[in-house]
Amino acid sequence: MAVEKSVTKTVKKAPASASKTTAIQEKYTKAAILTEISESTSLTKRQVSAVLDELTNIIERHMKKRGVGEFTLPGLLKIKSVKRPARPARKNVPNPFKPGEVMDIQKKPATTRVKILPLKKLKEFAL
Repeated sequence: MAVEKSVTKTVKKAPASASKTTAIQEKYTKAAILTEISESTSLTKRQVSAVLDELTNIIERHMKKRGVGEFTLPGLLKIKSVKRPARPARKNVPNPFKPGEVMDIQKKPATTRVKILPLKKLKEFAL
């Protein structure tokens, strides 16, 4: 029988960020993001990577075929799966690029698309 040990670590909280933060001039890579978060939260890069991997796993479980189909990262964004119905084939449709000609449009199967919606806090960042 395995015995689980409970380990508690005291984590220093990052100081409250000022309302004005400096803009970043270059796009971060994944390694740069891990470094930035680990420096500002006093966690190791490995711990931060584990948190991001678990977040990815949670999003995947929400979006899977029999999942909820919606995930919200509070205040930042909402990810939804949107089902698009199948479109039937159509014949003798006027060609919008060549007036006077007709064309046939093939049928399209039903698909599921991913839609990402920004929430209030993310919209405020762009101002």
